Order: sequence, then structure tokens, then C-alpha cells
Amino acid sequence: MLGSYLYILLIAVALGAVTQWYVNSAFTRQSKVPLATGHTGAQIARNMLDAEGLHDVGIERVSGRLSDHYDPRARVLRLSPDVHDGSSVAAAGVAAHEAGHAVQHARSFAPAQLRQTLVPAANIGSQAAFPLIILGAIMGGAGGLMTLGILLFAAAVAFHVVTLPVEFDASRRALGALNVGNTLPAEQVRGARTVLTAAALTYVAATLVSVLQLVYFLGLARR
Repeated sequence: MLGSYLYILLIAVALGAVTQWYVNSAFTRQSKVPLATGHTGAQIARNMLDAEGLHDVGIERVSGRLSDHYDPRARVLRLSPDVHDGSSVAAAGVAAHEAGHAVQHARSFAPAQLRQTLVPAANIGSQAAFPLIILGAIMGGAGGLMTLGILLFAAAVAFHVVTLPVEFDASRRALGALNVGNTLPAEQVRGARTVLTAAALTYVAATLVSVLQLVYFLGLARR
């Protein structure tokens, strides 16, 4: 059984390395393509938010590379320097994607609401599941520690699974906004799609690995 888990870890490392390389490669490549409109990522996001009536959603510049995210509690888009100030196809795609999350929040998109609900359980599960499962295995499953650990880990897996439709929908909204009124030429929209597809693959890989781990733990519990 230990050998099986080592295979899962190898798969996780390999998928993580490949998807991260693909994301960086796609972003770097499209970062070299100047945006036809000359707009920065911040302007692209602002235009998309305003078109949706979300004038009160703020946009902030934060440090880091690809550290972009939407904070639903503060109702703020936080964009990395390359995206906030960049005037490239990559910057437009990422900025519009994060604006898509703000639109989801405003429209009460069900999967996004469910994901937000799962955050506390997923955080606890990601931290406490492994110690409980290992301790339960050492004790031969006594006291239900392994079962508790697996249930907590299942919450983290559920978070990963629910994340997929949330991310796919945000990209769909982003590409739709970039297409409206021929905002960008078709080839630049395709370039933005390349960046967003690469980013989506990281979520797919993480979900696959977490599901494999859950299956492994369930098999371990049966034994």
C-alpha cells in the first residue's frame, strides 16, 4: 500500500511541474503580445466590471507573479504588477478572469457560493487529515481517527471538485467580455484563451491528485 501512495506522490509532483511549466510558458508567451486596444489589465477589468454594473468593486495592485485573485469579503480584485500594469494579451486574459469571479459573486453563482461555504472545512481538512489518518493507521483504525481524517480530507477534495466549474465559468465570462463588440481581434482572444486554459489545467491536476489520494485512503481504511 505504501508503494501505491508513492506512485500517487510521483504523479502529483509530475503533474504539478508540468502544469506549472505550461502556465508560465503560456503567460510568458502571451505577455509579449501587445494588446490591440493598448489597455492595461486593470483597465480591462474595470471596463468589464462597469459593464456588469459593479462600479463599487475595487481594483488593487499587489506584489508577486500570478498572485491575482478576487477577495469576495472586501469586494476587491487584487492584480499582480504584470497584470495590473501590463498591456498584453496575457494581462487582459487574467484580469478579465478575476473580474469574472467578481461577477459570479455579484450574481450569486451557486458553485462559487458552495466553494466559499467549503473553505473552512477544506482548510481544516488539508491541515488535520493527514496526521489523523497516519495516527489511525498506526493504531490499527482504533478510535475512528482514520475515519475522521478521511472525512476531513473528503471536504478538501469536495472543495477541489467544486472549484473546477467556478474557474471554468470565470474564464467563460472573461472570454465573452473580451469578445463583446470586437473588443479584441479574434487571434488575441485565442491567445487569452490559451493562458486561461493553461491555468485551468492546474486545477484539473490538483483535483485529480486529491481524488486519487482519497481513493487510496478509503482502500487503506478497508484494510
